Amino acid sequence: MSTVLITGASSGIGAALAHRYAARGHRVIVVARREERLRALQQAIEAEGGSVRAITADLSNEAECQRVLDAVASETIDVLINNAGRGNYASVEDTSTEQWRSIFALNVDAPFFLIRGLLPGMKQRGVGHIVNVSSTAGRMGFPYNAAYVAAKHAVVGLTAGLRAELIDTNVHATVVCPAGVITEWADVTEGGSINELYATAIPRSRTIAAERGVGLAPLQRMMPADTAAEIIMKAVDAGRNNDIFTHPGTETLAAQAVSDRIGLEDAHLALWLAMRETYDRR
Repeated sequence: MSTVLITGASSGIGAALAHRYAARGHRVIVVARREERLRALQQAIEAEGGSVRAITADLSNEAECQRVLDAVASETIDVLINNAGRGNYASVEDTSTEQWRSIFALNVDAPFFLIRGLLPGMKQRGVGHIVNVSSTAGRMGFPYNAAYVAAKHAVVGLTAGLRAELIDTNVHATVVCPAGVITEWADVTEGGSINELYATAIPRSRTIAAERGVGLAPLQRMMPADTAAEIIMKAVDAGRNNDIFTHPGTETLAAQAVSDRIGLEDAHLALWLAMRETYDRR
């Protein structure tokens, strides 16, 4: 039985991963800042016969990350899943310094602190897997959440650098780049609900596309959190693997962001314009 530490576990992908790993017979350690939800998750997993430990912590604070590391110092962590993350809703010029730093603190700094603390033990044992949940926003741009886009690009870079150091060690690092997943994420973004932006802009983009004679943006269907969790678990089971794109077509879009960013932007023209209209009217 391995031990899996999952951050951002109080809802969404993190909670789905906790249930699935516990059902497989693994010991799970779940970390999140919302104590009531975390305790409810713990009780649900225990009612299902699973082995779970809950640690309430706000990982946007370095001292809290260290407290988690101290709390699990006696544990053998086989898999670390850095899933905790939060987005923002603001144009670049409207993004405050506080919001910028808050987004980076949770999305980038927290994974770094936890990896730095747990990696030596994995390397000493010669086994382990680190999963960093990024986003398609870590491979291409989206308007009105540049802090989040930048942070998730940083997560991709962190994972790439880590993988280069781990070559031929049997300790693996994987970055996962989901598109839309059915969670509360888009409703709790800093600066307001970015879900409301998309809900208004997508219908408006159809009119703009017709007026301009351009295509609709290549959007993906939203995915249940359970489905995303299953894809992540398969990646861990596989060991060394390529970057994981959970939604069909998104790997192609990520490649286009490198080879033809202008073409990718043009394909989203109607949606980006509709989002600008929506943002400017708020």
